[in-house]
Amino acid sequence: MPRPPRRVLIVLSAAALCATGALSASAAAPAAALPTAPGPAEPPGGARTAAAYPNLTPKPPMGWNNWSYYMCDINEKVVLGNARALVRSGLAAKGYDTVTVDDCWMLKKRDAKGNLVPDPARFPHGMEHVGRQLHRMGLKFGIYEDVGNLTCEKYPGSLGHYQQDADLFAKWKVDYLKMDGCNLPTTPGKTKERTYHDAYRAVGRALVKTGRPIVFSVSAPAYFQYDGDRVWHQVIRWSSEAGNLWREGRDIAVEKHGGAKKWASITYNYAYNAKLAHFQRPGRWNDPDFLLAGDSGLSAQEIQSQMSLWAVMAAPLISSTDLTKLSPAALKVLGNRDVIAVDQDAKGVQGRVVQQGAGYDVLSKPLENGDRAVALFNAGDSARTLTTTARTAGLPKARSYELRDLVTKRVSRTTGKISARVPAHGTVLYRVRPRR
Repeated sequence: MPRPPRRVLIVLSAAALCATGALSASAAAPAAALPTAPGPAEPPGGARTAAAYPNLTPKPPMGWNNWSYYMCDINEKVVLGNARALVRSGLAAKGYDTVTVDDCWMLKKRDAKGNLVPDPARFPHGMEHVGRQLHRMGLKFGIYEDVGNLTCEKYPGSLGHYQQDADLFAKWKVDYLKMDGCNLPTTPGKTKERTYHDAYRAVGRALVKTGRPIVFSVSAPAYFQYDGDRVWHQVIRWSSEAGNLWREGRDIAVEKHGGAKKWASITYNYAYNAKLAHFQRPGRWNDPDFLLAGDSGLSAQEIQSQMSLWAVMAAPLISSTDLTKLSPAALKVLGNRDVIAVDQDAKGVQGRVVQQGAGYDVLSKPLENGDRAVALFNAGDSARTLTTTARTAGLPKARSYELRDLVTKRVSRTTGKISARVPAHGTVLYRVRPRR
């Protein structure tokens, strides 16, 4: 089926997903000094790609983006207010260090020289000022653009201005670029896939040419999710060389949607991301979109589930809510150092589904010190006991295993059985350590 517009949200209930099996699853540096990533993949047509984009994210990115909560209702006060909340709450010190301004930050037309112009009503001091304020707080500055001729909200896209825009972002000392893929016309004589491939590669080359290390978030796969798995997977493969992280599918729900739609959106994005672990590798990250902890309509179990599942999948942890009004419960979820450590583990491996049944999944993620993170996810609408084994989770044979619940902090021992009573829509996340 044709892919719906980027900002249209289609959600499925958790029950429907289970029934279909969907739950089975700062300072500029010279360009030459930027680190490189290994192993270029095959692009459309089978020809070898150019050099991979520099590997600038050895761990999944963390931070805040305005889109899911504020959408286009943004301005300088909102952005800097949320940035200050990151610092004041202690989240910045725990790794949430990148503040990204999404769509709608600019005027509808470029200036006489072809430059993007920040909306003076929204950002009266300009984007360079925003970046400077963020850097003074010890944070990184992220910004949004689009490879097409218009952004998703119909502001000027970068098509025909890739180097000009990259140079402008470098001048503003941008650290992170989210590059969307709305409104990119297919080039005559090229396929849709080749058009996207060449556009994102051109943006990557332009960013490298600036000499500033800018983390590059690619949105290309999201525009191929409904073109069949073969082409979708091919786009993910070259996206993992074109940038540092990539959105594979639908946007997460936005604040105006009710709790049921938000939960269905979380489970939908979890389901497609969980199937893509083989595309991820250390420094190159599958991105199932924003964390909604703090949004209205979600239960404590649901926001904890999203955080735990995103962590075990080594996903970017990018909050998108009003951090200035964050409840103590939501702050506790976002700031849980033990869960963050699973996501940020230096081994850099996405956890995989190792066991599943009707309405539940078990995921296992190897950690650098030999432990395993094991998630027991109950997608159903009633509490149930979920059980797996150390062997199923991929742990080596041992006399016993220490189970540390990363939310309750309770520690127990087992000879092999890993089990918990899991609430509806809940996830129990254990760190499991063999004891020989």
